[in-house]
Amino acid sequence: MGLFDSWFGRTIEKKNQPKIKFGRYSDSYKTDKQYQSWQDSLEKFDDGDHFDAYEDFLDYLGDPEEENLTYQRLGDTHFSFELFQGSKKIKGYSDGRKFRAEAKVVRAKENHVGFMRRLLEKNFELKYSRFGLNENGDVVIVFDTYLLDGSPQKLYYALNELATHSDKMDDLLIDEFEMLRPIDTEHIKEFTPEEKAVKYDFIMSNIKEVLSQVEHGKLDPNIYPQAIGYLLLDLIYKLDYLVCPEGYMMELFERINRDYFQENGKSIADKNATFCKQIKELGERSKTKFSAEMYGTLSTFGLTQVVNHEKFTGFIDEVIKEYDWYARNKHYEVALAISGYIVGYSLFYWAVPRPDRELLHLYYEILESEYFNKLGFEHEFYQDDKFNKSAIKKEISNIIKSNKNKYEGLNADTTLLVYDSKHEFARSFLIMMKGMDVIPLH
Repeated sequence: MGLFDSWFGRTIEKKNQPKIKFGRYSDSYKTDKQYQSWQDSLEKFDDGDHFDAYEDFLDYLGDPEEENLTYQRLGDTHFSFELFQGSKKIKGYSDGRKFRAEAKVVRAKENHVGFMRRLLEKNFELKYSRFGLNENGDVVIVFDTYLLDGSPQKLYYALNELATHSDKMDDLLIDEFEMLRPIDTEHIKEFTPEEKAVKYDFIMSNIKEVLSQVEHGKLDPNIYPQAIGYLLLDLIYKLDYLVCPEGYMMELFERINRDYFQENGKSIADKNATFCKQIKELGERSKTKFSAEMYGTLSTFGLTQVVNHEKFTGFIDEVIKEYDWYARNKHYEVALAISGYIVGYSLFYWAVPRPDRELLHLYYEILESEYFNKLGFEHEFYQDDKFNKSAIKKEISNIIKSNKNKYEGLNADTTLLVYDSKHEFARSFLIMMKGMDVIPLH
């Protein structure tokens, strides 16, 4: 068995290790059977066989490891289905004439102009679906289409939009409006109090450490804004991957990431000041609010983009050169953050090839070994301020061996690893990955 039993954003389960999800779910890693179902769906729809086309479409969406979707045939022209996206359950059906899907977002004890206006504004952003109220006054999001106009491509984008927006909006609305309550959340799995405590402490300690580096470090934030940016982005990507937050915290990280790279006339220094304020406010939220957003979910649609190894290594080339100046001038925290930024950005945005994905996770396992140990993992990669060279090399070897049957000439030169300090190890680890050949077998 290699490092993972499953793909990006799925449960990571080693022998005698806890089942804990890390990272964002991706629907990019389909089986050959699923890809065939997609092709069959397109062909059958073009031939006018809408019912069988939709059945193949649902087979394509289903993830056996995630157990995210179920459907039932009801005669020759009807079916119903149920799929999950984060905290939301999406129910749908086809009656031989129309295809319809709906998710209950929140339960409203009373209508309020504030959240009603918010939903109206969101409707202008949506292309396929729409928010509204059902007969019970619950906030719902709905998509429907006539079968003749309901191609598999349209259904995929429409269900993706409906599912991801319903999943985001429930926590955000409940956090802001007291009259709203959760609904249809029986499928979510609450983290244990022990896991929540470990994650909460990890969030707080990392926020405190980074803000301290920004406010009391040797680098002037106005003269070296890019260095501060690396510290902040490394922080949010790391917390996003290792904690897997929902609701407010997830939305904040996405907003910071989006605003940092947006050309809006603001300087990096001004953006950093805003982000520091937002992160400080995050650290001041009550433990109860954090706890409410820490739960396990199932997903059908991912947000990450598929990229090949060359795209990933090109990104390493582009950014790693920034490392050397900071390391030479003994700004080791920033140097380490630059490597962390490369790892975190790649996991936040991309569905990289499986060997790359497993090695990037191993990067965190090594450098955040204490956190993993507190979660119950039995790691020996870094203890007492020392790297365990043999354990690290063995795990890299396991990853390579478990993927050789799918990638031609796969190898990793562990002689490139440098164990003198965390920042030097981090850089050398990425250089090792950059030199790998990750060529899928066809």
